[in-house]
Amino acid sequence: MIKKIFILSLLVFVPVQQFAQKKQPNILVILADDLGFSDIGAFGSEIKTPNLNKLAKNGLIIKQFYNAGRCCPSRASLLTGLYSHQAGVGDMVQDKGVPAYQGYLNEHCITIGQALKQAGYNTIVSGKWHVGLVPSAWAVNRGFDDSFTLQNNGSSYFNSQPLYNDGRTVTFLKGDKEIIRTDSSTYLTQEITNFAVNSLEKQRNQQKPFFLYVAYNAPHWPIQALPEDIAKYRGKYLAGWDKLRASRFKKLKEQGIVDQNWDLSNRFEKVPDWNQLSTEEKDKWDNRMAIYAAMIDRMDASIGEILKKIKALGEEDNTLVLFLSDNGGSADEVKNWNYVTQKNGTPGSVASIDSYESPWGNVSNTPFQLFKKNTHEGGIASPFIAYYPKHIKAGTLSNRVSHLIDIFPTCLEFADIQYPDSFKGKNLTPLEGISLKKELEGKKSNEHEALFWEHEGSKAVRKGEWKAVAENNQPWELYNLATDRTETKNLANAEPAMLQTLIELHKQWSVKVGVEDWNKIK
Repeated sequence: MIKKIFILSLLVFVPVQQFAQKKQPNILVILADDLGFSDIGAFGSEIKTPNLNKLAKNGLIIKQFYNAGRCCPSRASLLTGLYSHQAGVGDMVQDKGVPAYQGYLNEHCITIGQALKQAGYNTIVSGKWHVGLVPSAWAVNRGFDDSFTLQNNGSSYFNSQPLYNDGRTVTFLKGDKEIIRTDSSTYLTQEITNFAVNSLEKQRNQQKPFFLYVAYNAPHWPIQALPEDIAKYRGKYLAGWDKLRASRFKKLKEQGIVDQNWDLSNRFEKVPDWNQLSTEEKDKWDNRMAIYAAMIDRMDASIGEILKKIKALGEEDNTLVLFLSDNGGSADEVKNWNYVTQKNGTPGSVASIDSYESPWGNVSNTPFQLFKKNTHEGGIASPFIAYYPKHIKAGTLSNRVSHLIDIFPTCLEFADIQYPDSFKGKNLTPLEGISLKKELEGKKSNEHEALFWEHEGSKAVRKGEWKAVAENNQPWELYNLATDRTETKNLANAEPAMLQTLIELHKQWSVKVGVEDWNKIK
């Protein structure tokens, strides 16, 4: 039971010393960017991720964990415990002229950082922020003591030059000061890690617990990696995407993450037959996936550095670690986008801007269909790992249907504090998430009555085993996820009453959170 209550609106807090005596847990949340459901070893991948695999082996996997389908909405939901529309980030960081799509965190939400800071935590963020370009939405003004943030959707991994030629910039901040990265700067994944590790070192001999949010930009495009990491994977993808999807699907079944009775979704319609490609084309595609794999490999090694620092501080047994991804693998084809700066130098280097496109994105999202930006399972299913020695039973698989909105209340319950009604004189929107603490500890936990999605006209609702989903301007589809989570058997015609029930639920939710017709506001 949650006992301590802090009233933010009145600025009445329980003294920090009291919290220190209770030895609240440290909390580490690690968010990957555009990482597909099957891109780490613990979820079927051939990519070397020993540190994440160790966390999974000695912790808990939630098999049915969901994100919001894209970077901005997912980050807003994770940070605030609300559906992204309620936080003001229904789409990206552009202001669409209506509250749910204003493009930055509004005044009726607070971040995990703001809540835990007032409860005596040291709060740190390192990595991609992307929930608002206006100062009121910056990490430094949203409860984080130490912050190194990429404000935008992406960046070169070697500098901060623009990726786009339409006026958009790339901005890095340390606190409220802009940082310019040059071609000689540290590889971005490493720099994010270094800031996190250095901030943790400040914790030495402190009594305050820490909340650390590490938001890697990897493996978001442009696909760029260190040469020595690329070399580990070069030539390993010449068997092609069909064989790799089949291999990952088999491992997912063996690991108990995918049910034996589910079918592998069909190869995405735009993906060519690997056997019809020329030797030169196969080599190009192998290189793209090798670079992508190298980015994940380096991210895992970096996570290992952070975990090593936490252990060196003597805090491993008192640290809850959560790992997840903001959306599924991407089908972006940046070589075909005239508003992206075209750089065609050595693949994987600072002189190249490229993406791995739908053929490999389809592999990343094995066994599901579609991609980031979609609300089919390929876009919204996330790998999720929780690790907390002596609190989480090793090797646990949970089937609880969970969502990013659950992270905030989970952090609050572990910290033994309550969400306030108001903050700095502004009423707060009540949390939508449900704490996962009991689930992580092996106890029966409350579950969602239903979960909802909307992103740029793509929409979905899940209630129990049933899911209705419709891409923008497309008819609704219906799936029974208990028997067909890969969404291969559309039951819309067979179960019209169930479909209509779910559509009505989605309409009610849309009114509640402020969803607008995407065709009218875009």
